[in-house]
Amino acid sequence: MFDSYANIAAITARNLVLSWPAGDNSTDTQFNGHHLNLTALQYWNFTYYANDTISNGSRCLLVMEPYQPAYVFPNGSFTNSSSCYSAIKTIGLRGSTGIGFAVAYGICLVILLSVLAKHGKLYLERETRFYPIGRRWQWYWGLWVCACALISLFSNIEVDRYYLQSLPITITIFFWYLMCMGTLAMTWEAVRHWGSWQERQFIDPNPFVYGMDDRRAKMEFWLPLWFYFWVWMNFFLVVPRSWSFPQMQRSDDQTASIAIPTATSIRFKIGAFFLVVALLTICFSLRHSINYYKDRNRGLLNRAVGLTKAIPLRFYLIIPFTAVLIAYQAFIAWEWKYSLVNVHAPVYVMFLWGYAPSLLIIIVQIIYGLASPNEDKELIRQRRVRGDTIDRELGITKKPAWWRRVKGEHLHTLRDKIAMNVHEIGGGRATGRRVEDAAAREADEQFKNADKEQDIEMYPVSSTAGVSVIKHEPIYLSSPYTGKSEKRRHERTMQVAASLLFPNSLEAERAHNREELAKDGPVAYSDRDERGRTNGRPGSARRSNSAETTNSITAPPQQIHSMLDI
Repeated sequence: MFDSYANIAAITARNLVLSWPAGDNSTDTQFNGHHLNLTALQYWNFTYYANDTISNGSRCLLVMEPYQPAYVFPNGSFTNSSSCYSAIKTIGLRGSTGIGFAVAYGICLVILLSVLAKHGKLYLERETRFYPIGRRWQWYWGLWVCACALISLFSNIEVDRYYLQSLPITITIFFWYLMCMGTLAMTWEAVRHWGSWQERQFIDPNPFVYGMDDRRAKMEFWLPLWFYFWVWMNFFLVVPRSWSFPQMQRSDDQTASIAIPTATSIRFKIGAFFLVVALLTICFSLRHSINYYKDRNRGLLNRAVGLTKAIPLRFYLIIPFTAVLIAYQAFIAWEWKYSLVNVHAPVYVMFLWGYAPSLLIIIVQIIYGLASPNEDKELIRQRRVRGDTIDRELGITKKPAWWRRVKGEHLHTLRDKIAMNVHEIGGGRATGRRVEDAAAREADEQFKNADKEQDIEMYPVSSTAGVSVIKHEPIYLSSPYTGKSEKRRHERTMQVAASLLFPNSLEAERAHNREELAKDGPVAYSDRDERGRTNGRPGSARRSNSAETTNSITAPPQQIHSMLDI
C-alpha cells in the first residue's frame, strides 16, 4: 500500500500533467486571462494537471473560471485562490437521497428516545437476576445506529459537492461501518433481551424452577461474550487503519492503484466473515431461548411448527434485514463497482442495500416498542391475574380498593387494629357466654358418660359443674409504651393483645404485689402459695373431686413418708 502511495507522482506525471499555458513571455503563463509568474510557480514546484488544478504536493489550487488565482507572489503565496478540496459543485442524486434518509433517521432518533423512556422506567424493585440496563441496551444501540447514520449521511452530501474528494467521503465510509456494527448489536440485544423477558415471566410464579448455575445459566452467560468477541474482531480489522484511501479517487489511475485494492483488501473480507459468525450466534441464542422458555413439542414436524410459532414476528423481519446488511458489506469487499466507497457507484444500490436495512430494523423496533407495554407493568398485570385465579379457586372474594378508605382502615396503626379486634370479640375474659355454654354442655356430657361407664356412687352434680369455678376477674393492662423503639412498641402491643385474648392471673398477681409494695409497713402475710393452694398440705397430697376417679371421695389423703413414695 505504501508503494502505491509513493508512485502517485509517477502515475500523475504520465497521464495527467500538462504543459503550462503560454503567456506574454517565457516567464509568464495565464489562466482565463489572468497572468501568473511562471518563474515563481516553477520555483515552488507547482505542476499543471488536466483536471484544471495546479499542485506542488502540499497545496492544490483551482485554475478554472472563476476560481483561478489573481496573483502569485515570489514566496509562493496567492491572492484570491481556491483550494481543490472545496465544495463548489451542486448537490447531486447521491446527496439528495442521503438527505431523505437522514431525515428518516432523525425522526427515528426522536421516537427512540420516547420508547427508551417508556421501557426503561422501573415500576418494581430491582432484581439482581435481571438488571434494568439489560432491557435498555437494544434502544441504546438503536440510538447509536441513528447517530452514526446521521453523521454518515450528512457528510455524504459533501461527497457530491467537493471538486476533489477529501475528508467527507472518509467520514461517510467510516461511520457507515460503525453503523453496521451497531445494527448487528441492536439485533443481538433485541433477541437476547427477548429471551431474558421470557425467562423472567417463566420463573416469576416459581423462582426455583431454574437454578442460577445450571447449564442454561452458563450458556446465557457466555453467549454475549462470544457474540461481542466477533463484533470486536470486525472492529479491530476495519477501523484501526489509514482511512485516506477513499479520497484517492481524483483520477482513474489513482483509483485503480490505491482506492480499489485497499477497499477490497483481505481485512475487509475477513471482517465480513466475523459478522457472519456473530449473526449465527444470534440465531443460536433465539433457539436456546425457545428451547427453555417455550412449550416443547414432540415429533419433527410438531417441533418445526412450534419453532415457527414461537419466534416473534419482528424477528422474522430484523434478522433477515441484518443478514442483508452483512451480505452487502461482504459483497463490496469483493466488488468495487457497487461499493459505498466508490464515488460513482449506483445510488439505488448504495442506499437500498447499505442504509435501508438498518432503517427498516429501527422502524420495526419502534413499532414493537410503541405497541408493547412496559415489562414491569406487564409483570404486575400477570401477577394480579394469577392472584385472582388462585382466589377464585380458594373461594376468596377480595374487597374493592376503596373499601379500606371508606372504612378508614388506612388511618389505623397496628395497635388500633388489635384494639378494634379485641373490642369486636368482647373485652374482659376470653371465655364469654358462648364459651360458658360450651363448657356446660361438655361437663354434662362427661357426667352422663361417666355415669354410664362406671358403676360407683356419685353425688348429684349440677348441670353447670365445672363452670361455676369460672370467676370474673379484673383485667389489668400494662401501661402504654412511650419509648422510641418501634420493635419494643410492637412487642408491648402484642403482649397487651395476648393478655386480652387469653387472660390469666399473672397480671393480677403482679398488680397485687405492686399494691402491697406501695403500702407502708410490712407486707401482709398470706397462708396461700403462688398457685392459690394452702400451705397446710402439699399440692400433691390434696384429694381430687374429679368425677372420673375410682377412689371414694371420703378416703383419707395419701401420707408421704419418704421421697421414695413419690
